[in-house]
Parts: sequence; C-alpha cells; structure tokens
Amino acid sequence: MKLSHRILNTAALGMALAVSLHASAALPQGAAPNIVIVPGSFVDGSGWRVVFDILSQRGYHVTIAQQPHTSLDDDVAATRELLDQQVGPVVLVGHSWGGAVASIAGARQKVRALVYVAALVPSEGESLAQLIASMPAPSSSVMPTQDGHLFVERARFGLDVGGDLPKNRTDFMAASQVPATTAAFQTQIWAAAWHDRPSYGIVATDDRALNPDLQRWMYRRAGAAITEVKASHLVYVSQPDQVAKVIEQATLARK
Repeated sequence: MKLSHRILNTAALGMALAVSLHASAALPQGAAPNIVIVPGSFVDGSGWRVVFDILSQRGYHVTIAQQPHTSLDDDVAATRELLDQQVGPVVLVGHSWGGAVASIAGARQKVRALVYVAALVPSEGESLAQLIASMPAPSSSVMPTQDGHLFVERARFGLDVGGDLPKNRTDFMAASQVPATTAAFQTQIWAAAWHDRPSYGIVATDDRALNPDLQRWMYRRAGAAITEVKASHLVYVSQPDQVAKVIEQATLARK
C-alpha cells in the first residue's frame, strides 16, 4: 500500500510539473507576466473565473481585485495595493465601474497597458454619473436606497445586466450583488492613465446596462484598440475566450 501511494504521489507530482512547464512555455516572449482585473460594481470577482483559468493556464499571473465599493478612493487604494504586490510589468483590466478605477490606479510605472471591458473610461474632472447621463443605457433598473447606496432590481438583473446568461446564473448574481454608492458615481476623476498607456476596449454590443455607443465614444477618445463582441454587459462571463484574447494581446503592448 505504501509503495502504491508513493507511485501515485510521484505521478501526480510529475503531472503537476508538466502542466506548470506547459503553461510557462505558452507565455509569449516579451509579454507582461502579470494581469490584475478590477470587477465592476454590483458584482464581485467570481465571475472572472473562466477568464482567470484561461490566462493562468497560458502562464500569466492573474490577480482579481475584490473591491469594497464603499468609495472611489477605497477601490483605487485596494487596486493600487495589488499592483504594488506584482513583480514585473502589469496589464490592468477594468470592467464597467472598474474602468474608472483602473484609469486612476493605472498611473503606475509597472502598468504596461489598460484593457477596458464594457467599461467606463472617464477623463480628469468627469464623474461616472455625468458620463452615463450623456448617453443613457437602454435599461434603467439601477435603484437608489435611502442610505445612499445603489443596486440593480433583482427582477430585471438578468435581462438588463446578463441577458445572454442562464437564468439560474443571473438569479444568483442578482441575489448576491455588491451595492455601489451614489457618492462614488458622483465623484470627479482626478487621473486618467490612458493618456499615456496603450489601451484596448471591448464593446459589448448587446449591453443594456452601459450604452454601447458610449463605450465606443470613450474608447475612441482614449485611442484604444477596439474589439466588438456580441454580448451583454457581463461579456467576460458569456464570452470569456474573446475577452481573454484581447487581454493577452495587451500583454504584448509597448509603452
């Protein structure tokens, strides 16, 4: 029994080593090895699991920011803390609200490129509320609470946020959403790293939560390389391969 266990353990170790070597070999030469992903509001980082798996298996070191969503300052601070932990160049990814956080936190020397995924891309002096109001989305299911928080109506979360996902998935996301704050959306942005970083933007063409035309306008203003994907606001969940492909392209960018 001891011998058979030793053989099994040795085989498992060999398989793990082979997988590790394969992943390392898959990393393109000269690519930024680190990827930090900033989720949007109303959700946490768990929806990025498949994108995480794809990129990790290709040899990238992927970190997901779990933000407090208490204020823009707090979310930026949480993201900067993760950036400080990375060794080597970083590609910083932001979804929705996370695009604003990435734009501010990305003003770090080690950040090589920015990727915006159905994201808000503000410039200095703009608030997210101002941008969203400039080209309203097809839906209006974000509701305020008396204590200054925002949430998506549970009954409309599936249609307006994740219309191309199974109902049981969006029902759970609606029930476990992380509230944002009205004050955060009204805060003026004080930095925009996209001014001096290569940027990539994914437009979710069926997005009902963030106007696709607003996405295109913001990406063009930022000089981003634009990819259009037929998907809902949760494009990273429904189309993880396409999102991972754009992120990997960004790892090869040069400042």
